[in-house]
Amino acid sequence: MIKKEMIAMLLAGGQGSRLGVLTSKMAKPAVAFGGKYRIIDFPLSNCINSGVDTVGVLTQYRPLKLNSHIGIGIPWDLDRNIGGVSVLPPYEKSTNSEWYTGTANAIYQNMEYMESHNPDYVLILSGDHIYKMDYEIMLDFHKANHAEVTIAVMPVPIEEASRFGIMITDENKRITEFEEKPAHPRSNLASMGIYIFNWKTLKEALLAMAEQPALDFGKHIIPYCHQQGAPLYTYEYTGYWKDVGTLSSYWQANMELIDIVPEFNLYEEYWKIYTKSESLPPQFLSSDSVVERSIIGEGSSIYGQVYSSVIGCNVTIGAGTVIRDSIIMNQAQIGAGCQIEKAIVAEEVRIGNNVKLGVGEERENETAPHIYNSGLVTIGEKSVIPDGVSVGKNSVVFGVTAVDDYENFYLASGKTLIKAGE
Repeated sequence: MIKKEMIAMLLAGGQGSRLGVLTSKMAKPAVAFGGKYRIIDFPLSNCINSGVDTVGVLTQYRPLKLNSHIGIGIPWDLDRNIGGVSVLPPYEKSTNSEWYTGTANAIYQNMEYMESHNPDYVLILSGDHIYKMDYEIMLDFHKANHAEVTIAVMPVPIEEASRFGIMITDENKRITEFEEKPAHPRSNLASMGIYIFNWKTLKEALLAMAEQPALDFGKHIIPYCHQQGAPLYTYEYTGYWKDVGTLSSYWQANMELIDIVPEFNLYEEYWKIYTKSESLPPQFLSSDSVVERSIIGEGSSIYGQVYSSVIGCNVTIGAGTVIRDSIIMNQAQIGAGCQIEKAIVAEEVRIGNNVKLGVGEERENETAPHIYNSGLVTIGEKSVIPDGVSVGKNSVVFGVTAVDDYENFYLASGKTLIKAGE
């Protein structure tokens, strides 16, 4: 086996429960983003753009869509005889079989994979963040400081710092203390969940802490390395970074792509975002259509009006339909005469004619207000909404629904309609 200087381990097993019905049938990193991409495309593209050509992708929750998207890694130039991309689900061992129970436990269960490459350094990544980062520059920083662990951090508003792992550093950026989600944070340097470890240091920490239940980097591995006196450093990142873990942050990140000067630019030549692309025809805009400040995916046919929205690939939008401030994912079919405002419509949804989404007063969702909020309407994958139905704000529909499921063709704001079997 040819030795690799640095390999990446990409944690992509998350259920992403705060994305509600969007992740009921797929892992969060497989959720569509920005018209033609999936969330995992961003860390994978960062890897190949940074010269990291050996990536282990750790999957667990509903991995089918994610696995078929990654395939053998061709879009990211990761179809290598040596290295390349490997999908690493949990597997049965001779003595016992267990799911990945924590971020570090997932890495621990794949010691053999890492050992087979015998790297000098291991890069740990999360599969559900939107950002561009050159990991090679971070590695140079790691080497220059003779670090054993380097943690990518970014400054956050101090009032939000209690949601993160917080680093307290000296003037040389060496970590003096580490606080996991502190009630009273003493610093605003938040961990991004991106780590570079010396392989020897990581291996020793994983073996020493292996018996910890739900073995986690923030709670167990980082504190262990710190206690052992390993030099830990922070690498400060100042670019665009978005955790799209909630429906409102996911919607917001998509909307930011269509700003006049987008903070996150999908069109930079020198840092391309790669994805698995179908062979699709170009998009079609009819003579009556209107499109303003929107992204329209390949193969989509627009007969209506689209304003400030992100439209995926192979979407059809019927005549007389008006869409505003919405995300419409791949292969959705929207009928004629619809009004859709501030909605997230998942893949392969069928919406009939004269349907209205996002109407009425805004009310708190009755079943999961912590998920369905910010005035958004969420329609889950492969759902069907019949002709003439109106759906209120902060509401969710999932499944094949009929007119009888709605009271007078109406689902009020804050209501949840999930059909059995979904």
